[in-house]
Amino acid sequence: MEYDIKDIGLAEDGKISVEWANKSMPVLNSIKKRFTAEKPLAGVRLGACLHVTTETASLMETLKAGGAEVSLCASNPLSTQDYVEAYLVKYHEIPVHAIKGEDRDVYYTHINSVLDINPKITMDDGADLVSTIHGERKDLIDGIIGGTEETTTGVIRLKAMAEDGVLRFPLIAVNDAKTKHFFDNRYGTGQSTMDGIIRATNRLIAGSIFVVCGYGWCSRGLAMRASGMGANVIVTEVDPLRALEAVMDGYRVMPIAEAAELGDFFCTLTGDINVIRREHFQKMKDGAIVSNSGHFNVELDLDGLKEIAAYRGRIREYIDQYELENGRSVYILGEGRLINLAAAEGHPSSVMDMSFANQALAAEYMVKNADTLDNIVYSVPDDIDREIARLKLASMGVTIDTLTAEQEKYLNSWEMGT
Repeated sequence: MEYDIKDIGLAEDGKISVEWANKSMPVLNSIKKRFTAEKPLAGVRLGACLHVTTETASLMETLKAGGAEVSLCASNPLSTQDYVEAYLVKYHEIPVHAIKGEDRDVYYTHINSVLDINPKITMDDGADLVSTIHGERKDLIDGIIGGTEETTTGVIRLKAMAEDGVLRFPLIAVNDAKTKHFFDNRYGTGQSTMDGIIRATNRLIAGSIFVVCGYGWCSRGLAMRASGMGANVIVTEVDPLRALEAVMDGYRVMPIAEAAELGDFFCTLTGDINVIRREHFQKMKDGAIVSNSGHFNVELDLDGLKEIAAYRGRIREYIDQYELENGRSVYILGEGRLINLAAAEGHPSSVMDMSFANQALAAEYMVKNADTLDNIVYSVPDDIDREIARLKLASMGVTIDTLTAEQEKYLNSWEMGT
């Protein structure tokens, strides 16, 4: 078995951490139990490019229990937990190609190492596997039945490929499942992003001006958490509907050019490029702290920042100081990469339980329905989404009502009115 990890000696630490995560993942554990008995992924080679965390380890265990031959690489150079990769290699003989802090060349070497297994199914978080296949590894396309995508940024890329008519195999947008983005994106990103910012800086949030760029599900989760900790939240947006929603939720809304002069903390969560640009950095007050929790670090114009910086240096593990020509300093957290995974541990296990349940069941669905799917981006089937919600409620000891026959008839008829 070929793999590339930091240190196999970290496996015992990984085992303890994965077992801890598993205790908060009852839905995925129930799927793992069924997969062990039924083997719905038997003989399927599955290439995964995901954040290598304890929760991802639980997903890899589930896929292998279902009969899949799995290979894993990181979907972000700073998101890997090195003890997790060691655990998967030592205890489950799953080949992992990931090292926290790897450079761009190594990152893509690892992606190609995963693709070398000739996967039948891809599992992405950011669409780097799919884009590499369509760009450099076209020879693999005929052997692929489809793939799944975990995050908003990846879904945006894949839908653009489908719209341009270049997507060569079907994809399931796991991110768009209600049991994913309503919970993972909002509550998971909200909490873990704040966790990363606080771990990196040890600064007080209460009383600060906190600028959240974007107001999608991830952004509104962060705005909620920052506000709850006493910050004065400003939201920047380009979509009038989302901007209106932010106003109605009680936040100040303004262009980033105006917010740049006011903020103590900034965080981008948009999925777009150069959201905070050179001209915005120049306006920031001395000591402004800037981070990103969107998938790629391109949300921050770091090249533009370097051009206007008279000095750059690391002053703390996850903090780089940029002293500008105007004498003020701006601080970038986690090299502009996902701060919730660069400086913290990512989403809590209980919320990833639903996200990765969607991944596992989407892979099973792909195998069962491969012959009927077109080369487009599909949503997770509603019955899968609802079953995951049902299992999650059951694990929490929560019961709900069911419709009476009379109620079902009323909802499905047009004859009865007021």
